[in-house]
Amino acid sequence: MIQDLDKIEEAIVESTAWEKTRAFLKLHADLGDDISISILDVVVIITVIFITTLILRLALRVITRNLPPDDKGKFNVVYGYFRWLVYLVILLVTLHTVGINVTAVFAASAALLIGIGLALQTLFQDIISGVFILVDQSVHVGDIIEIDGKVGRVEEIKLRTTRAVTIDNKVLVIPNHLYLENSLYNWTQNGFTTRENVEVGVAYGSDVQLVKKLLLQAASTHPAVISEPEPTVVFTNFGDSALEFKVVFTLNDSFKAQFPKSDIRFEIDRLFRENKVTIPFPQRDVHIFQK
Repeated sequence: MIQDLDKIEEAIVESTAWEKTRAFLKLHADLGDDISISILDVVVIITVIFITTLILRLALRVITRNLPPDDKGKFNVVYGYFRWLVYLVILLVTLHTVGINVTAVFAASAALLIGIGLALQTLFQDIISGVFILVDQSVHVGDIIEIDGKVGRVEEIKLRTTRAVTIDNKVLVIPNHLYLENSLYNWTQNGFTTRENVEVGVAYGSDVQLVKKLLLQAASTHPAVISEPEPTVVFTNFGDSALEFKVVFTLNDSFKAQFPKSDIRFEIDRLFRENKVTIPFPQRDVHIFQK
């Protein structure tokens, strides 16, 4: 009997403590006619922000685990801005969920974000594209890229722009949003060796086997042409004024391909002259009729 009374007393004490806790959590402060916040609301908000922080840190580790150290630093800058944006959205949603009237805040924030988005649309596109470049590693420093008809060697990748240097030693600043709007050719993603070619036409009646031999000689003797795979000659077409050939070869530095290709053209011209092979030019027969 005495034990039962003790249990009842304990239950009453626990019930009283719970009631006091509930009463304490329901204490609230009025911040205006439509805004009232309680201690329970504050606890919920702190808990949600804490959980959001853990999720954001986990996401950051997963995304940046394979990034080089330099790219991690750049991505952390974007993450800092993105984190505060997430906190703002989570805070507004949580306040609305716990019953606080934040309609006016939502309306003002939406109008502000729309205005900023319209004014800085291109800037946002550049930054988002820069994040994509850092994450998917489609372009690296040292790569030779071609975009919008321009070719350059990548020297620096920033969040808003990519800086490349052309063969003429001119600095090419590429806004990162162009990667989303244009096809990007990465010449060196599969390695720095590339297949190049020089085309030439010879007169009808020429010895095509001799032409093939001379073209291979011109390509294979150049120091910039690597031996494996070997140069090859392709008989491409019977043209209007010439038999058309293409000599294909591999270079170990495609960025400066125009110089070896120029040297090979000089050598082809010299060899053709020595061996009496004619490079024709377009000819037209003009007939004049007199009345």
